[in-house]
Amino acid sequence: MYDVIIVGGGPAGLNAALILGRCRRKVLLCDLGRPRNAATPLTWGVFTRDGTPPAELRRHAHADLDRYPTVERRSVEVVAAHRLDHGFAVDLSDGGTARGRRLILATGLHQDLPEIEGFATFWGTGVHSCPYCDGYEAADQPIVAYGHGRGAKGFALELSAWSREVTLCTHGLPTELSDEDRDRLARNGVRVSETPIRRLTGTDRMPSRLDFADGTTIPCRAVFLMPEGCRPSDLIAGLGCELGPTGTVPTGDYENTNVPGLYVAGDASRRVQFAVVAAAEGAMAAFAANTDLLREDTR
Repeated sequence: MYDVIIVGGGPAGLNAALILGRCRRKVLLCDLGRPRNAATPLTWGVFTRDGTPPAELRRHAHADLDRYPTVERRSVEVVAAHRLDHGFAVDLSDGGTARGRRLILATGLHQDLPEIEGFATFWGTGVHSCPYCDGYEAADQPIVAYGHGRGAKGFALELSAWSREVTLCTHGLPTELSDEDRDRLARNGVRVSETPIRRLTGTDRMPSRLDFADGTTIPCRAVFLMPEGCRPSDLIAGLGCELGPTGTVPTGDYENTNVPGLYVAGDASRRVQFAVVAAAEGAMAAFAANTDLLREDTR
């Protein structure tokens, strides 16, 4: 019986394991090594590590965890998780099982890319999900806000902090833009294109042009996707977690969920999807799990 099982070895899971290791808790960290940011060459916005490759950050984190003998890491996928009377059980892809008194899911999100030619090719280098993470590198260049629906206007205006050459592309989908919305976008230099996109083209893993179905083109240095099209791990729904409208978990102050003893930290939780925030959430989940265990042990 582990004190805590952690599923996911990104910033949230790794930092949770670090804090719990320092609490001398018996921890199992399960991670298959397929992070959402695998295609991203550099990680930005991390204190003292700005611009570090994601794989290098993980190597540093693994070296940190090696100092704590109560933390066990396994390169294995958790294929199912179950609630028990006193904790949780997880089924592993190697056929094994493990039990823990508390469970932290740091599984992140699975990114569903629009089925547009070139988007997958430039994912991580020119197609991004977070302007706070990657907007600076495209500053003052032509960028595209890809989105539709009620949030499209706000997302396009947000991108104007990085460039005054922003085009909101809806790919022919409903935008729900009023005349007032369109006027506000125009006043702030944001163009609107409701024509379906044909392809994104470029060279050396860097986009340069967006082609539309009607034969028109626009220059494009980067495409930013609205925060949608992401799916949480099946483990989250399978354990009975409540989900918000964007598919993330509406966690409490210390990443607790509506399921007792279960914590969700990182991109799958309710906060902004920054690596440094995910790490902080992992620390908060570890603090909460350890505090809960202390109360139980000293009751």
